[in-house]
Amino acid sequence: MASVEQQQQQQLEQHKLVSELKVEEFVFPPTVKPPGSTNTLFLGGAGVRGLQIQDKFIKFTAIGVYLGEESIPSLASNKWNSKTADELKDDLDFFMDIVTGPFEKFTRITMILPLTGNQYAEKVMENCVAYLKAKDTYTEAEAKAVEKFIEIFKDQTFPPASSILFTLSTLGNLTIGFSKDDSIPEVGNAVIENKALSEAILESIIGKNGVSPAAKHSLAVRISQLLNKGHGDKKMFRTYK
Repeated sequence: MASVEQQQQQQLEQHKLVSELKVEEFVFPPTVKPPGSTNTLFLGGAGVRGLQIQDKFIKFTAIGVYLGEESIPSLASNKWNSKTADELKDDLDFFMDIVTGPFEKFTRITMILPLTGNQYAEKVMENCVAYLKAKDTYTEAEAKAVEKFIEIFKDQTFPPASSILFTLSTLGNLTIGFSKDDSIPEVGNAVIENKALSEAILESIIGKNGVSPAAKHSLAVRISQLLNKGHGDKKMFRTYK
């Protein structure tokens, strides 16, 4: 008899819209069980992060964003099931409903070019601090969480094909993990208990100035298809107890 986890994964994967995505040479599977979670999440979208330098687009990372099964009925209840993919991709409120929604999120950031932990952490925290200050939600607690984040990354190096893993729980805790290949560890390397910073990290990827427009577009297309196929009622995305 299949376990609860196997049932959950089989039901998600049998849906043709929950398929794997390939970004450059990296494959993002249709479902994963992320570190720090006992649940199976499905692939919401994926894309590259890059930068236009003169006449060439330099690709740095491939990013996949996974969502808990509760995300579909949650987003459906927030009016998004009547929107097209083109409407969703340009609507900041849609992406913020993903960032702040009452469901788990998992982000896998896979290196195309090598990067040091210091380089990554300092740039991400710079963006997050600016975002939190603009919202007037940057307090001493967030400052301490930023320090912890930088400390976690300071001795890390990320060669091509290695990944940074972020699991955002429904309580707002951020489990941070690392992988040197395409495997996903069962447990993370560290946990940061600060909801504001945890959400700011995801916002920096898919929010107003998100670093991966390609991942945002992918999310809009796939979520729109799921919502408009009538799966906002949990018939496909029901939670197993």
